[in-house]
Amino acid sequence: MEIKSATASRHPEKAHRPDQPVASKPIWIRAKAPGSPSWSETSAIVRGRKLVTVCEEAACPNIAECWSKRHATFMIMGATCTRACSFCNIATGLPGPLDDGEPGRLADAVASMGLEHVVVTSVDRDDLPDGGASHFARVVAALRLASPVTTVELLVPDFFRKSGALETVLAAGPDILNHNIETVPSLYQAVRPGARYFHSVRLLQRAKELDPHVFTKSGIMVGLGEERGEILQVMDDLRCAGVDFLTIGQYLQPTRKHHAVARFMPPDEFASLEAAAYSKGFLLVSASPMTRSSYHAGRDFAKLKQLRRSAASV
Repeated sequence: MEIKSATASRHPEKAHRPDQPVASKPIWIRAKAPGSPSWSETSAIVRGRKLVTVCEEAACPNIAECWSKRHATFMIMGATCTRACSFCNIATGLPGPLDDGEPGRLADAVASMGLEHVVVTSVDRDDLPDGGASHFARVVAALRLASPVTTVELLVPDFFRKSGALETVLAAGPDILNHNIETVPSLYQAVRPGARYFHSVRLLQRAKELDPHVFTKSGIMVGLGEERGEILQVMDDLRCAGVDFLTIGQYLQPTRKHHAVARFMPPDEFASLEAAAYSKGFLLVSASPMTRSSYHAGRDFAKLKQLRRSAASV
């Protein structure tokens, strides 16, 4: 399917940009079409409770597979982001007020789906004094009440200039604190202009300082124009920050107004990066063209727990 130009209403900051070339995807990148009965059931639960998922808003290529397994990554605090990253398909603009009923509806959806593990993320909310940290905490509290056996993974924004926000989130007791570094430092101005690379690294490091027992996780995309040496340096920076789990996936261009794909990395190069990451000391690494931050998150969390137990017994 041809990628259409972004509309001014969804991506006003990109409307003036010239169209970028769209490269044909190689044979190793193929997304399944949605439509199974389980996919429809997941969709009905999400829509019936008026929830937002990053699966839809970010145009994730794995949505058919994940929703067919009744897995969904919930996105809280609305569907409009205050940032304007050149890789991201989520709408940019001024968000509305927080929905006080959202934590309860999300928790009810998780209980209805019988999830053993749930991933909750959000748009950036630079307009809020705490960046939305207290809303994350309310979501975790609602989940613990409605589904006590469900483990909780929070994929948080960078909380840039939001003093105390990370402390609020960690005090809620998530099982995994995830924050994606996204790309290499040299590309931040072009790809992630509202963020600061070393602030994101420091957030992950600070999470370990505040709670040494929480699992930390981060992810990067490849194919944006980075060099292999830069990826290896990011790995080193994340290991210095104590990150346990690294994900590496192929960047896919949402529209012609978004950052162009510089190259499609073949599977054997992903395997090489995975081996390099393990050699640097990550507990767990997931690297493949279709890997996304929350892809197979429940299965991977079970592996993380086992790996930590095994390491502690040595």
